[in-house]
Amino acid sequence: MSFLQKPPPLTTSRRGNPNVPRFNAVVLGAGGVGKSALTVRFVKNSFTESYNPTIEETYRRDIFLDGERFTMEILDTAGAEQFTALNEGYIKAGHGFVLVFSLTYESSLREIDDIRQQIARIKGPDANVPIVVVGTKLDLVHEREVTRDKIRQLVNEWSLPFYETSAKQNWHVTDVFQDLLMQMRDRYKNELALHAGAKSKRKNKRRDHCVVM
Repeated sequence: MSFLQKPPPLTTSRRGNPNVPRFNAVVLGAGGVGKSALTVRFVKNSFTESYNPTIEETYRRDIFLDGERFTMEILDTAGAEQFTALNEGYIKAGHGFVLVFSLTYESSLREIDDIRQQIARIKGPDANVPIVVVGTKLDLVHEREVTRDKIRQLVNEWSLPFYETSAKQNWHVTDVFQDLLMQMRDRYKNELALHAGAKSKRKNKRRDHCVVM
């Protein structure tokens, strides 16, 4: 199944344990802000200095939250300004979103605001969509353009969690995806319960038709 095909609200992992809930997370933002570096640091715990523009790359990682195992399928997208036509498909397919801007490039915040509004339009303003906003390149202190006062202002305006990160130094990267997973788990908890109930019924049904010789 292509990521751009709309998935059921909640699915299980297509690889490994079929009982593990799987969430689709989409990483969006302008080109060159560090989306791939952030994603690869989280999934593979590695960092590369070179910059190769991404078209589309999907990663998968299992995460434990409060003792429960989940699979997160993460779509690393191209710069939003390059492939705007694909955004709607990504947004429809995603359960949660990581919106990335660079702390060294203040204009990249405008791209995030546009994407945030696009998500609200497509998902619906009352959809309670899991979103985390991420400022990258925290280690480049002398190149910083986005002030903490600006971030505090946007936290209040958008009512979304913000994280300042460095993929190079591995600062706060895991926190981003843990926060998103927590939001997705809480947002889809009713569907998780229904999913668990359906699994139990299927299991009982198999037992009912079992013949022991």
